Amino acid sequence: MRAAVAATAALALAGLYLLPLLAVSANRLAIGEPVYAGEAFGPEIDVAAALVLAGSLLLAGGGSRVAAACAGLLLATATMVLGFGLCTAAIDLDAGRPAAARVALAAGAWTALAALSGALVLAGRRAGCRRPGMILLAGFAVAIVAAGRAGLLDGVSLMEEFRARQATLRSALIEHLLLAGGALALAVVAVLLSSPWRRLRAGVDLLAGGVQVVPAVALLAAMTALVSALLKAFPALREAGLSALGPVPALLAVAAYLILPLWRGLAAALRAPDPAVLDAARALGLSPRETLVQVRLPIGAPALIGALRVASVQAIGLATLGALVGAGGLGRIVFDGMAQFAPDLILLGAMPVVGLSLAVEGVLSALEDRVRRWV
Repeated sequence: MRAAVAATAALALAGLYLLPLLAVSANRLAIGEPVYAGEAFGPEIDVAAALVLAGSLLLAGGGSRVAAACAGLLLATATMVLGFGLCTAAIDLDAGRPAAARVALAAGAWTALAALSGALVLAGRRAGCRRPGMILLAGFAVAIVAAGRAGLLDGVSLMEEFRARQATLRSALIEHLLLAGGALALAVVAVLLSSPWRRLRAGVDLLAGGVQVVPAVALLAAMTALVSALLKAFPALREAGLSALGPVPALLAVAAYLILPLWRGLAAALRAPDPAVLDAARALGLSPRETLVQVRLPIGAPALIGALRVASVQAIGLATLGALVGAGGLGRIVFDGMAQFAPDLILLGAMPVVGLSLAVEGVLSALEDRVRRWV
């Protein structure tokens, strides 16, 4: 614990004083000029560093939960002070420049914020918080929304990209959720339909495991070719609106990746009951179907939720690649940014993917733990 606290503190201080905190460029594509802690900043950086040291020393002391909570409060204050300093410096640097000029967060800011996030999670765990990651994610979301409404983010280039593409981001987010949710539903249906057939189980397990070694881009290309062949063999499908490019091949490819965790989660759930419990169910006269519904699935519910958690996070991440075949989603913003060498545009598409993944992971993990305690 002490080593982890020391590492996060050292990383945060290195980000604050050794790396550039901001980068000023003439436009969104130009290479930015670095701005370090001693330039264009007020006392906020030094105050944040002092709070980081105080919080880290208190946390590394290995005291009570109250001490850990106080350390977390100091670290949270350091994060807010750092954020305020970055935002105000960005506004000052952007003032008087042409409209095309950009002020972006640089490596030092991202490093310090990442280190502070890790330190806050450590403090939360030491203080006895069950879900420090979820609380931290929610706190960051509230802080960003509040800072945006207060105008503190007006000078940050990421906010300018958000304003310029707000409608596009909203539609891409909806497309992403539909693609990930549709693929997850398709995989669940495939697993449920194949599980009752004993002769299919070995083949499904082999096929699902084999899919995992195929690169995602190659699988997308294969699904596009498969749908194209189907359209050529059955022209009526094309007349019905089916296309070789778009959400269909992306849905099939993402669902193929999700079958394995769902399949093995279902198998683990069915194996979860103790043999003595199953013998007791048969002694009570329960039929195989009643045993499945009343014994196997309730006892195996944590394994099912765990498999759903893994598959859901996978679906959100893999749906990003759907943009390569015209399926839309947040991936099209990411790939647009890559094509234009625009880091802020890449972040604009990638950050919601990360946020969605963390949120789904946190919610389903909490549900899994609660169900496990019930069982």
